[in-house]
Amino acid sequence: AMAGVAPQEALRLRLCLLGCRRVLWDTHAIVARSNTEVDVKTRNAVSLLGLIVLCSTFIPVCVWGQAAKKPAPVATPQPSLVSFSAGAMLVVSPPEYGSSWSALGIIDERPESGWATPEGVLGPQVFVIELPEQTVLKTLTFDLARTDGAGRGAKDVLVEMSQTGATSGFQKIGQVVLRDKLNNQTFPVQAEATGRWVRVTVQTNHGAKDYLELMDFRATGKQLTHTPVANVSGTYDTNYNQFHVRQEGTSLTGCYEYDKGVLTGGIEGRVLKFTWVEETGRGPAVMVVSTDGKKLVGIWWNEKQSGAPAGVWNGEKVSDEVGTCPHWAGGAAEQLTKDLEEFGRARVYGINFDTDSAVIREESKQTLDRIVSVLKNKPDWQMTIEGHTDSTGSAAHNQTLSEKRAQSVRDFLSAAGIAATRLKAAGFGASKPVAGNDTELGRAQNRRVELVRQ
Repeated sequence: AMAGVAPQEALRLRLCLLGCRRVLWDTHAIVARSNTEVDVKTRNAVSLLGLIVLCSTFIPVCVWGQAAKKPAPVATPQPSLVSFSAGAMLVVSPPEYGSSWSALGIIDERPESGWATPEGVLGPQVFVIELPEQTVLKTLTFDLARTDGAGRGAKDVLVEMSQTGATSGFQKIGQVVLRDKLNNQTFPVQAEATGRWVRVTVQTNHGAKDYLELMDFRATGKQLTHTPVANVSGTYDTNYNQFHVRQEGTSLTGCYEYDKGVLTGGIEGRVLKFTWVEETGRGPAVMVVSTDGKKLVGIWWNEKQSGAPAGVWNGEKVSDEVGTCPHWAGGAAEQLTKDLEEFGRARVYGINFDTDSAVIREESKQTLDRIVSVLKNKPDWQMTIEGHTDSTGSAAHNQTLSEKRAQSVRDFLSAAGIAATRLKAAGFGASKPVAGNDTELGRAQNRRVELVRQ
């Protein structure tokens, strides 16, 4: 009867039951002493009544005590709406010490990486962050614990919001004084304003004469609009030569003219998540597309690398024509087929689910249809569909969620005509991350579906 109950809770329940048993014995004895003439049936009836009345008090208390000790669900972190992972991008940046201390560091949600001025350059210094949607901010948070020397951390900071543009229409929403060498310094905004551009002016540091530094800036609030993103297909000039990308629904495929590079991934909002593969390596990458669709700003990692990204990957659109590379299969279905033939496994971004749910979003249908097409063209292939989550929530919750998401994909493919006997669903929770779970960027990469050819 105690199966599945923690030892201390099993002991609690046993003691309660022993208490009820003692109540029955004592009640029976009292009745017997008070009236020896009462017949056996009457004594038993009274004893049973005592048991019901008193144990109805004991047992709920015991059970409640057990239920009260169940851990509360882990809350999903409130997202930072001014960070790279939310689709925000810097449109005005101050002078930087170098690539390892760039302005991008203040919106990457990593308190150990940040921005610093060149030596001898102090405040005021201005950042302007373009948000993907009309937004109202409620709280502002700053990190300074990992600055590279005492006195260098930002002290007086002004934060403003505009819905006009990156250069005008700003209203003050916060003026804060930060403590040096301390993370998670959070302030409510002093006035709410709706807008799409956030200007952060770092006015002073804590007295150092050589550098001015800020490790991270985050803000929470509410996005007021959800504007569909125009198709990002085209050719971009990037720091890794020309980058050719084709968007089909939420699927992304493409190539770039560096080390025979190809990419497969997906898009959610303004955020592109994909896996790059070259002759000498592979890994994940994340890019944000500007609101006018003309610019990509991104960062990349090597496979299984955690921590700070390995580099930046930025580009400007030069043509709406996708173009091609000699080493690229050409489309989502073609590239998926090639990956499964060559590697036996394909990581699929572009199958998007409702938050903390196994419900597949409508926008994902084209991606799923292409998987159906691949499987119909390869009738001898059998496939395991793997669900993977980030580490938000308990291990048990993530395991169940990953299994349900994999099953949802299996159900879709089966309903589309793929024999259920060819399909298996498996969940791995957060046990097989491809990126760190300490930032939303990493968590976004870890939430994924993978196809494994059997």
